[in-house]
Amino acid sequence: MTPALLGSFLAFMAAGVPVAIAMAGAALVYILLTGDIPPFVVVHRMISGIDSFPLLAVPFFIFAGNLMNNAGITNRIYNFALSLVGWLKGGLGHVNIIGSVIFAGMSGTAIADAAGLGTIEIKAMKDQGYDLGFSVGVTAASATLGPIIPPSLPFVIYGMMANVSVGQLFVAGIVPGVVMAILMMLTVAYYAHKYHWGGDIKFEWGRLGKALLELALVIGFPVVMWGLIVAGLPFNWAFGACVAGLLAADFKFKFDAVLPIMTPVLLIGGMTTGVFTPTEGAIAACVWALFLGLVWYRTLSWKMLVKVSMDTIETTATVMFIVAAASIFGWLLTATRVTDAVAAWVLAFTHSPWVFLLLVNLLMLFVGCFLEPTAAILILVPVLMPVVQQLGIDPVHFGLVMVLNLMIGLLHPPMGMVLFVLARVANLSIEKTTMAILPWLVPLLLSLLLITYIPSISLWLPRLFYS
Repeated sequence: MTPALLGSFLAFMAAGVPVAIAMAGAALVYILLTGDIPPFVVVHRMISGIDSFPLLAVPFFIFAGNLMNNAGITNRIYNFALSLVGWLKGGLGHVNIIGSVIFAGMSGTAIADAAGLGTIEIKAMKDQGYDLGFSVGVTAASATLGPIIPPSLPFVIYGMMANVSVGQLFVAGIVPGVVMAILMMLTVAYYAHKYHWGGDIKFEWGRLGKALLELALVIGFPVVMWGLIVAGLPFNWAFGACVAGLLAADFKFKFDAVLPIMTPVLLIGGMTTGVFTPTEGAIAACVWALFLGLVWYRTLSWKMLVKVSMDTIETTATVMFIVAAASIFGWLLTATRVTDAVAAWVLAFTHSPWVFLLLVNLLMLFVGCFLEPTAAILILVPVLMPVVQQLGIDPVHFGLVMVLNLMIGLLHPPMGMVLFVLARVANLSIEKTTMAILPWLVPLLLSLLLITYIPSISLWLPRLFYS
């Protein structure tokens, strides 16, 4: 009866049925045809599939990202990135990437990055005379950083499915995110050299110095706090003193983005020191975003807060329904021994981890064109994880490879959501947007190759902090 399960799923997908309904429908068809399992098991398994403590992080990270996006934080991040790198040749291209690196530490999704910062960046680049295709391409490529640099919604889903520490996945994404950003900035430098672009703002030591001071404050925060703790000050007092000092500095110098940039520092610092779990960290991110929007910057009204809450509920409901549908589908894949059959077939073909990773990359790049990342993770992890374990591949490393593949899939038709968002933002056809993105697949695929075949890029920091 296994063909009934897979065949009905593919038939539903071919008919244009949403992927969540296709998975739940295929499971119900299989159960009705076999007659061995009561149909109510579908509902029971779907409910138990979302009854998970780690999944509580999903709505809170979505809420934090929406708060940052609607509280004027994106403009502050853009201005900070402009001060830092806008004077370089091809300035706004570099600003685009640096802004995405910072915003990735708040949103956790590529679509939020493309829709939030992308709107500001594409308009600014267009006003400065940049080619619209280049503007859309660099914005699309930089948006893929959203789920790689922590926090990351795909990492939360993968961690739950693969039984891997979400904290380790978050820490593992930092160095790959930096590698990706460097390769993208090198690509911008190539275009700037080719077309003889100059900087977009005049170089000023004062402006650059202020931006570097902001960076120094962010970097110095954990260093100073650690020093106070070593000196014998209790953690709560050390943390409170550093936050108070940061707020005082921001109040005096009117920094653009030092407090928003602190979001990933607080999250990663809290998780690696054991102050809170990733789920509790998501709540902390919401509290910090509410403090910035309602109290410190006062850019978030109560009416906007209601709208942000409703948007979060809508997005969370969509994600959770996909998770629930995938849980029954994945359970049946395991029960019908499809996962065992796939593992046996792969191991009969190759016992080399490197060949397997090549095949997986090709598979996921293909699947990413047709499936939303959350659905793809939920379907593929139960199938591939047995092979990953037998070949001795680190599941944290594999998670980075999987998520990056699926982020690249967001850039191509027919299902690439980032592609559709940017086509709407830039008022371009899907065909022209696709052609604009194609050259940017070069740094992304090079990043994928490096992350796949040099595991230490992903595993160095988790081994340092979690050894």
